[in-house]
Amino acid sequence: MATVDLTTATFDETVSQDGIVLVDFWAEWCGPCKAFAPIYGALSEDKPEITFAKVDTEANQELSNRYQITAIPTLMAFRDGIMVFSQPGALPAPALQQLVSAVEGLDMDDVRKQVAAQQS
Repeated sequence: MATVDLTTATFDETVSQDGIVLVDFWAEWCGPCKAFAPIYGALSEDKPEITFAKVDTEANQELSNRYQITAIPTLMAFRDGIMVFSQPGALPAPALQQLVSAVEGLDMDDVRKQVAAQQS
């Protein structure tokens, strides 16, 4: 599966779906973003059950502001509509695979309990 370009209009609907959604915040002028893109794209081919999305920070500044993106690339992982990971910096392929495995292995009942506890 290829990556999906997200905009302010499509972001919330995409990240709130069931399953795993990875979001790469990037910009055309960003060297590390360009270096990370083939790694991200290759894993998207290996993991078609995961949504691999990209947000162009220049074209979607409202999203960049909402998620306080101060460095790019920034990678976020959502599972079942809950953000479970956010970190700036390009990841090498083994680290990206390790992240995906960790997100796949999450006990989402436990994650939901933790989120509820934080919100109360």
